[in-house]
Amino acid sequence: MVEVEIFGLALDESGKSPIIVLKDMDETKVLPIWIGAVEAMSISMAINEVPFPRPMTHDLLLNAIRALGGTITRVEITDIENGTFFSEIVVTTDKETRRIDSRPSDAIALAVRAECKILASESVLEEAGAPFPEHAETVISTEDSDTWVDELEKLSEDDIKYKM
Repeated sequence: MVEVEIFGLALDESGKSPIIVLKDMDETKVLPIWIGAVEAMSISMAINEVPFPRPMTHDLLLNAIRALGGTITRVEITDIENGTFFSEIVVTTDKETRRIDSRPSDAIALAVRAECKILASESVLEEAGAPFPEHAETVISTEDSDTWVDELEKLSEDDIKYKM
């Protein structure tokens, strides 16, 4: 497994689908993963520390895990099959460690909130990764969050509901 971090969020030019871009810590590879608009919004809001009066879905799941005595220690992007990524959320309690099957977008949304590591298997990076771009800059930052929110709000549910 290779530790990766969020490099940014972007929109696919042709399909207007959100993409989360991960990068390895050595900045030699990037890993783009197409995700749903709701998950992209959740990740963006967590990165930018946007407060909500009530827990959103990923906050609720993290709260439930913690209330049951668990800690999310890491998330792992484990495999890719026919263009579909697979991941696991690794939860540890004082008695055991459990691996929970998850979509990468949900796992990453939880990782941001839990402030834990994101790992990707070397085989996933080899198959779906790309060389780190020259002159790259982070795609999303606090000052870009309003633009990102505006772009996501342009999407309708019909545009994204079958792509997740």
